Amino acid sequence: MKPRRIKHGLLGILLACTLPALANEPVSAPLDTLTEARPNADDPVIEQRLVKLAEDLRCLVCQNESLAGSHAELAEDLRREIRGQMKAGKNDKEVIEYLTTRYGDFVLYRPPFKPVTWLLWLGPLLFLGVGGAAWIMTLRRRRAMQAAPVDEKKLAAAAQLLEKDQ
Repeated sequence: MKPRRIKHGLLGILLACTLPALANEPVSAPLDTLTEARPNADDPVIEQRLVKLAEDLRCLVCQNESLAGSHAELAEDLRREIRGQMKAGKNDKEVIEYLTTRYGDFVLYRPPFKPVTWLLWLGPLLFLGVGGAAWIMTLRRRRAMQAAPVDEKKLAAAAQLLEKDQ
């Protein structure tokens, strides 16, 4: 018997022996210890505002995930901070101003249109323009190219070589 088959056979026996033991383990907590889920905030209106605002903010750790969907510790801290500011009576604009003052425009998914972010907003148009210009130049060069005149001697020599191979 090959060593590989022996190894696979032993693994199969081990798995077959451990599965019944695992079947007796409880999969979840006992029903008497389960409790109903509580909302994160005492005020559902503030929680709704928080979720709506956090969807437009970027998680500083994950970077490609919204603050609302992130599970990073910093995101949880920022949500707690936003919740506290909302409870203190600040409106969404004031909360966003606080966050951009502290973390910069990077925290916003839609940064404002200002000189620092012009390249971010106009960059795609710039690349589209450069690509379009390159395409037009290529088309003009192709149209300007003329076919080289065919040399009858070379054409006859090529035909003769092709006939030889057959």
